[in-house]
Amino acid sequence: MTCPSVLLGMSGGVDSSVAAALLVEQGYTVHGITLQVWEHEDESTAVSKRWEERGCCKVGLARFAAQRMGISHEVVDIRESFETQVIGDFVRGYLNGTTPNPCVRCNERVKVRTLYDLAVRRGIDYVATGHYAQIHKKNEDAWSLHRSQDIRKDQSYFLYRLQRSWLPRLLFPVGAMQKSEIWERAEGLGLPIEELQESQEICFVSQGDYRTFLQKEAPESRRPGQFVDHAGRVLGEHEGVAYYTPGQRRGLGVAVGQRLYVHQVVPETNTVVLGPEEGLLQSECAVADLNLFDHSLLDGPSEVEVKVRYATPPVPATLTPTVDGRIKINFRVPQRALSPGQSAVFYHADRVLGGGIIQK
Repeated sequence: MTCPSVLLGMSGGVDSSVAAALLVEQGYTVHGITLQVWEHEDESTAVSKRWEERGCCKVGLARFAAQRMGISHEVVDIRESFETQVIGDFVRGYLNGTTPNPCVRCNERVKVRTLYDLAVRRGIDYVATGHYAQIHKKNEDAWSLHRSQDIRKDQSYFLYRLQRSWLPRLLFPVGAMQKSEIWERAEGLGLPIEELQESQEICFVSQGDYRTFLQKEAPESRRPGQFVDHAGRVLGEHEGVAYYTPGQRRGLGVAVGQRLYVHQVVPETNTVVLGPEEGLLQSECAVADLNLFDHSLLDGPSEVEVKVRYATPPVPATLTPTVDGRIKINFRVPQRALSPGQSAVFYHADRVLGGGIIQK
């Protein structure tokens, strides 16, 4: 009997390294792939430089882990696709006054898509990654995406834009495990756990913060304008609308006798609207650019839970489809600083129903 084959995305982190070991134990023929999405690793510094200091793609550590597991490994350069589909989208989003989420777009457009397409072309049965999520099979024609067992590490929020047709061929080996178990397995496998690290929130922003990155990639982002209140009164001068996001308080440089927060970014007038903290609470928003696993959400109002940021828990809300193809979200409890460009992901218990992009 032929063993099923799987193409495993290996970032060089602890999760994908342990995923490789689990898949081998489960009898799969594993082919490790590291997708080179950003700068090249400097092999000349291999002796003096720790793996996690050599760019976002830890090729050397991924190769080492593959050797320990006795599986094949190769590097596929997808920097051009990553540049246009993820970084370009990231920069345009901030220039347009929104707060993009590059991890969501990367899985949808580049990483998982590339692995899936490679597997299809090569006749490989499955695709696997080290994401904390789960795929459940209800029956032969019904597959669903679910949160991981370790809720603190759950990454289903970043995966809601995957195509429903991909689910039968996706494997998330660590999704049923706790993070503490992963570290124990890594140590038992002889992996250099002192060099393994958690993935950065934005893998290509390795120096400074996103503002520094924007200044380098899009010098036109530095375009001074005015801070104003909701009545249009000028409160001070900002450095460029791309450098501000709803809910931000630090770095405003405005002194008016009370704490002010960014309420709205308006690139059309090159202004940033400030106000008190209580003004950040919103009871509703609209989402578009939908990706739904459960299309019954378009049939009428639905009671679900909605997650508007990766780091916040899902909250009860009512979804109502609109005639223009969007979904209106009414939150049972007002939410703080909803950010256009971010994702709102819909859940029923642990099952991901889909989601969309928060609109202005």
